Amino acid sequence: MDWNFDSLPVEQRYKLLVGLVIPRPIALITSLGPEGIVNAAPFSFFNVLGDEPPICIVSIEHRDDGTLKDTARNIEASGEFVVNLVDEAIAEQMHVCSLEYPRETSEMDVAGFHAAPSRAVRPPRIAEAPVSLECTTHTRIDMDTRLLVIGRIHWLHAHEDLVEPDTLRVRLENYHPIGRLFANRYTRTREQFAADANAFNERQKARGRI
Repeated sequence: MDWNFDSLPVEQRYKLLVGLVIPRPIALITSLGPEGIVNAAPFSFFNVLGDEPPICIVSIEHRDDGTLKDTARNIEASGEFVVNLVDEAIAEQMHVCSLEYPRETSEMDVAGFHAAPSRAVRPPRIAEAPVSLECTTHTRIDMDTRLLVIGRIHWLHAHEDLVEPDTLRVRLENYHPIGRLFANRYTRTREQFAADANAFNERQKARGRI
């Protein structure tokens, strides 16, 4: 089966992309509104792009009427935001933040999150999040139907038991992030395996394929 994306309706493109390009990391973004209200919203069209400069990208779709969502509006106004990563412990609270609330309502309060002060930006990070990335806007790209924000990462916060301080190795036994599938479906990352390219090549040699 194959589909021509140049002629396929948007809704069907979305269904195929979010169903097949999985799992996706989740950015639970905190930003500050003009009245000082903390907005928290999850986005799975997100990833890190490099370490020099340290940058991440998030794609924020416009509302159905073409206006900016609160997160995009806040980032446009201040150029500051925090990407909070999501693990199993805060999965349900994150999903609650995906619902629509009045602009004067903070998703932090509804979800029962606690704000922790950031070091380089005004929006707070989420204390319960295992990892938080303090960002400022590096580049913005207006795609008409969505805003792509490339953020420069200034500070990284991680819970005390997640990173070995001397080697900076992540303690995977203590870190259980989740990935987005589609709709309200997510996946765990507890089951892992290691790939061995050398062993594979030896098998290929034995079969005369190399």
